Amino acid sequence: MADVLVCVKRVPDFSGEVLLSDDAQSADARYVGHTLSNHDLCAVETAVQLAAATGGSATVLTVGSADAVEQLRTALGVGCAAAVLVEADPVTLGPADVAREVAAVVADHEASRGASYDLVLLGNDAADSGDFQVGIRLARLLDRPVVTGVQTVTLDGDRATLVSDVAEGRETYRVPTPAVVTVLEGGVEPRYPTITGRMKAKKIPVEERALSAEPVGSGRVRLRVPAPQSSTSTLLGEGPEAAPAVVDLLQQLGVAR
Repeated sequence: MADVLVCVKRVPDFSGEVLLSDDAQSADARYVGHTLSNHDLCAVETAVQLAAATGGSATVLTVGSADAVEQLRTALGVGCAAAVLVEADPVTLGPADVAREVAAVVADHEASRGASYDLVLLGNDAADSGDFQVGIRLARLLDRPVVTGVQTVTLDGDRATLVSDVAEGRETYRVPTPAVVTVLEGGVEPRYPTITGRMKAKKIPVEERALSAEPVGSGRVRLRVPAPQSSTSTLLGEGPEAAPAVVDLLQQLGVAR
């Protein structure tokens, strides 16, 4: 019976050009909606599947503004059983602050239940600021093993099997629980709330907490949007006359002899 905590972040829903705030400290979300990143959606799906497979439960947590309840409701609508909001201005928070608050929730859960979360899942990185730090910092605070960039998770007793597809093939880790795992998209297909799921989610109370300490901030100098990558195209010819050039190109690419 697995008790899983999955941590998510409310991020701007950019479908086109990414804009930065005037001080270049965060993404400018004034003209867009908000959502969960694909990594977070896969982390939620993984948590729900693990809970269902083991007869356990999944709890969703976010550290951010009161508006982030919308994203918590999304996770509740697909099968998470409980939700926690640590309310704070996200602009003031850095990865160390978020990791500290998640660790405080884990510690309070262990003190009240007499048992800890078997797994704490997080998205592999923050979609808006590009931070890859929270999972590592959290594992250090909790003194637990951590594996990053994981795509599939299975549990067998007090051991977790974690699998990632990488350029060289496949990596598989077996670690004792409790553990911290950051989830990379691609291993599971996230589901989306049905109307019935959304209605049920509205009835589930969200536990609200204040910050356990004053934020230390990110120490970030500024964010920078990468310049668009340039691309070129070469016209090989038109009609049948282009066939020799196409064959030459295929041979250069190694897909024809």
